[in-house]
Amino acid sequence: MVADDHEHIHEHIHPDEPMISLEEVQKLVLERCGPLGVTAVAVRDALGCVLAEEVLVGSDIPPFANSAMDGYAVRAADTVGGSVELRVIGILAAGSPPPDVPVGHGEALQIMTGAVMPLGADGIAIVERTEPARDGFVRILDEIDPATNVRPAGSDFRAGSVALPAGALIGPAQVGILSSVGVVDVPVWRRPRVGVMSTGDELVDGGVALLPGQIRDSNRPTLLGLVMRDGHEAVDLGRVSDSADNVEAALRVALASCDVVLSSGGVSKGEFDFVKVVLEQMASELGGEYFELAVAIRPAKPLALAWLPRSPGSDERVAFFGLPGNPVSSIVSYEVVAAPALRYMAGVTSPLTRPVRAIAAEQLRASRDGRLNLLRVEAAFGPDGLLAVRSTGGQQSHQLSAMASANALALVPSGETVGVGEPVDLLIFGPLA
Repeated sequence: MVADDHEHIHEHIHPDEPMISLEEVQKLVLERCGPLGVTAVAVRDALGCVLAEEVLVGSDIPPFANSAMDGYAVRAADTVGGSVELRVIGILAAGSPPPDVPVGHGEALQIMTGAVMPLGADGIAIVERTEPARDGFVRILDEIDPATNVRPAGSDFRAGSVALPAGALIGPAQVGILSSVGVVDVPVWRRPRVGVMSTGDELVDGGVALLPGQIRDSNRPTLLGLVMRDGHEAVDLGRVSDSADNVEAALRVALASCDVVLSSGGVSKGEFDFVKVVLEQMASELGGEYFELAVAIRPAKPLALAWLPRSPGSDERVAFFGLPGNPVSSIVSYEVVAAPALRYMAGVTSPLTRPVRAIAAEQLRASRDGRLNLLRVEAAFGPDGLLAVRSTGGQQSHQLSAMASANALALVPSGETVGVGEPVDLLIFGPLA
């Protein structure tokens, strides 16, 4: 990386405005957030939750030795040399009890995948490697070793072993494991209930004709989508006009019903930026904490944070994230500050996204303003198998089009340029091509 000397992209910060690093903000937030408590949910509803307690296996999985393939259960000693004819004594389907009479010398039992291994047999000849022989007989083409195509009892889990550890994120495979060991209700960390509101007299909902000075509200639908994408419970708190009374009323409603509140707008230096004013007043009144921060990142510098008691004297606190009003700034603030906090509250023990190293497929330049630039980029694997990134377009904080095309944020320090072929760190938030 080299310093960038192009004056037209320089932006100077106000000399009287101290900034705080992203790492410091994340530390401050995570120190004040924690898992919300344990609840029991049905296994079918546990997808995306974090397991609060380890789950032990009550009995061997599978509970009995069974066939891994459709074919014939045989005695391995009867197949030495291959191409042997064995008398078929019956057929055994999955879910049926095995015959009382064991498979004897010179005999074979036709068997389906998952069926119990019958007594006397110790291997499975797959049906593809057999042929019909004289009436009532089958030809086994290959020599079968003992245990061939047999799943032993307990080969997946042994009784008393740990099926899933505490802290496991429950995905589809984990749902399958929980079901296989007989769990009906599973203890998980509760998902945060996240309220989302947008502020601004200029905002209207989509579909209506715009009057002079109005814009359509994109932040609230976007933030609601991000919350739902991440598996949390999203609550639409609506649009709030620019007055201290209206903002306070909305925040008090959220205080009673949500674990976390995300708002967009009202946290900068404008005369009508009431969110930060009201949060500070409520923190003082209720005995909470309030932080008004300038974060050393581009975009998303202004940020207001508060932790307020749910009710007077309560130890339970509701977290408030006052995000910037520009659409891209709002999304970036969510990804790097609010999302880790929500993951932590949902029980994830390592909630911060780890940077991934990639190669710049084109030059990436950062403004020289003392802030870490979070450039919107598309990351994809090239023909050489290396992860490469390209800018998705305009990097201004209102340009939602470039954000929509991005699946990662490239971390470029202030005033530096990443040349073609040089390494760059990424925070990936979308699927890779």
